[in-house]
Amino acid sequence: MKGPIGVFDSGYGGLTILKEIVKELPQYSYLYLGDNARSPYGTRSYETVYQYTLQCVEWFFSQGCSLVILACNTASAKALRTIQQKDLATIAPDKRVLGVIRPTTEVLGQYTRTNKVGIVGTIGTVQSQSYPIEIAKFYPDMKVYQEACPMWVPLIENNEYDSEGADYFIKKHLQHLLQQDKDIDTLLLACTHYPLLIEKLQQFTPSHISILSQGEIVAKSLADYLQRHPAIENKCLQTGSLAFYTTDDTKDFDNKARIFWGNKVESKHTVL
Repeated sequence: MKGPIGVFDSGYGGLTILKEIVKELPQYSYLYLGDNARSPYGTRSYETVYQYTLQCVEWFFSQGCSLVILACNTASAKALRTIQQKDLATIAPDKRVLGVIRPTTEVLGQYTRTNKVGIVGTIGTVQSQSYPIEIAKFYPDMKVYQEACPMWVPLIENNEYDSEGADYFIKKHLQHLLQQDKDIDTLLLACTHYPLLIEKLQQFTPSHISILSQGEIVAKSLADYLQRHPAIENKCLQTGSLAFYTTDDTKDFDNKARIFWGNKVESKHTVL
């Protein structure tokens, strides 16, 4: 039985990942779920994020998905490993759940010359230490500096990211991060909302620093994964269809989703 590829986020940010995945792999069918009724995940405990994420993964499985992408850094940081190592064997041994942290950290070395990397993300992602831990597996000598930016997501979701108020918070956190080491030459956006800030970030970041967002990296990594795992690839429906679901109000979701997706979105409501 073939089904769509599931793409999950606690809210809207995962749409920036889905957008790049669809660009890279337009032939597949996709199902997007935003758990907006319970977002944000960034400030919640490990146990809560794990429970919420597992419920959403089970929802995808009930919709016929054999492959689910956690297009959310917080869920990838706080829930993915437990779901992969503990739950899948019991609930769905023939299905797979992937995240956004590993594919991003695997290629980081290709972008930095100084081996010094700055990471900006939510409080939850930064406190989890997931990025330094994963990076150390691939690049043990790489120096990693982090900065939590709690105001960036609300600014984006309220469509204020182009305002002067946003400038203050963007400059403040970039300054904090770059003061840690003058040789940082790569800035990784470890939150799927942050690609919307690219122009602002370029404005306030020295020109020699590369700014990386995850969408393209994750999309290429997924293409590679499907090529290497034909048993999973064969279960992925190829009709080019797209469906959006939210656990909260559809009208509100559609309005805000447009900021991230770039086009009109028509979602359906679901209960987990």
